[in-house]
Amino acid sequence: MSIGNLFDALRLADIHQNLARNIVSIRQSQDLFDDLSPDPQDWNVAIRHELATQPKPYTSDSPAINRPFEEAVWIEAVAYPFQPPNWSRSRFSDGSFGIWYGADATETTVHETVWHWRNGLLADAGFDREGVRIERKVYWVRGDAALVDFRPEIKRMPELVHPTRYDATQPIGKRLHREGFPGLVSRSARCNGHTFGILNPAVLSNPVQACSLSYRLEAGHVAVEKEVGVDWLTI
Repeated sequence: MSIGNLFDALRLADIHQNLARNIVSIRQSQDLFDDLSPDPQDWNVAIRHELATQPKPYTSDSPAINRPFEEAVWIEAVAYPFQPPNWSRSRFSDGSFGIWYGADATETTVHETVWHWRNGLLADAGFDREGVRIERKVYWVRGDAALVDFRPEIKRMPELVHPTRYDATQPIGKRLHREGFPGLVSRSARCNGHTFGILNPAVLSNPVQACSLSYRLEAGHVAVEKEVGVDWLTI
């Protein structure tokens, strides 16, 4: 099936729902200045100095108390993949533009990110060995958009969910980006869940942290923890 014929058959999915976004992030926040001094009063001085010298988007009404958490959450949960040089090659991007990936459920994001962690980062770095861990965070982000829906066409074009090859899907994403579509929805290549590729951050809003996760490589599989020390999923 050609890309041209695929576009002839496509329809839109009008989505108004929370989308799960799974990213690398530590479970417990750390003080930015605790390596400079053991005295918490020194940390407060450093924080006040930092806030006094930052540009206006980072100022606070209570600079000694409130850090710009809302903006930090927005950047972490939404804006990061749209900001160069953070663009990267993926299923629907050749690396020449940014795309945000979310899913219908936390479990779907786990299947997706576990696969990429094991077959990308760990394999490339030579760290695919017992006991390796990574910490992650899941956000719920509101999505409101009419997205191009590839799910009805997957049987006719299985390349849309090929586990490793993106040569068919990257031109599709590039066309959607060039022509101004807000994004797309497809089926996960790793499980039966649904995935969302967002090309326009304006259709995303209200990021809220859902949970923290830990991945641990063990006995040839990945154990996933929500609560520290308690396995939640095994993949």
